[in-house]
Amino acid sequence: MGLLQGKIALVTGAGSGIGRETALLLAKDGATTVLTGRRIEPLREVAALIEEAGGKAVAHALDIERREEIFAGVKQIKDSVGPVDILVNNAGSASKVLNARFLSEAEWISTINVNLTAVFNLTQAVLPDMIAKGEGTIITVSSLAVINPNLLGGAAYGAAKAGVKNFMTFLHNTYRNQGIRATTILPGETNTPIMDNRARPPLQEERAVMMDPHDVARAIVLCASLNKSAVIPELHICPTFMRDTSADIEIARWVGAPADTPDMPKK
Repeated sequence: MGLLQGKIALVTGAGSGIGRETALLLAKDGATTVLTGRRIEPLREVAALIEEAGGKAVAHALDIERREEIFAGVKQIKDSVGPVDILVNNAGSASKVLNARFLSEAEWISTINVNLTAVFNLTQAVLPDMIAKGEGTIITVSSLAVINPNLLGGAAYGAAKAGVKNFMTFLHNTYRNQGIRATTILPGETNTPIMDNRARPPLQEERAVMMDPHDVARAIVLCASLNKSAVIPELHICPTFMRDTSADIEIARWVGAPADTPDMPKK
């Protein structure tokens, strides 16, 4: 019997990358896994893999930027499968413009909404049932950009990930005596599809020294599958090899800059 037998786990951004690998591992450990994301087809593909391996999965399209959709979705999951025992806040996005000097307010707000406000809304949606049961686990994928904010992730992404780390620590400090475990995972560079959106997408040989999404997923499942008497409030996981990102940062510095910016290097 798996360590998570009988548990219901909700994973956001479950169609690819870290979310996909987390969903596969949670299901392998016995959890009924609810896969959420904007696009239903990738979720169905992951659900099919889980079911082929003998696990249980439900694919549920969800726009996490819409509070009313989150609450309706969590209610639908509760009515059809059961109340959520494990919430994995994995979905995230970074702005196209990375430099605070050129970043628009609209991009700032959108990035904060996906990486921070959605985590608040999802937590608020599942927390009452967890408190009523006297146990529950909320795990959020933040970033090592919290520790070292720079132009790789950008101003909005780093601020949002720092905010979500603070929020998870709040949950830990406030609800631990009610049986709620709150964990923040801070990964370094991981070879996921989000790398394609970088100002300078890393080359294949650079991706080869990054972490694999499976590594981060294993860390998430470790935190989810501990006995309920134990919690890991914060976990850092980073590539063994530290690559030179100076070229990436210099390119990112000028994304979105007006053509007449006086100090911009001439091409």
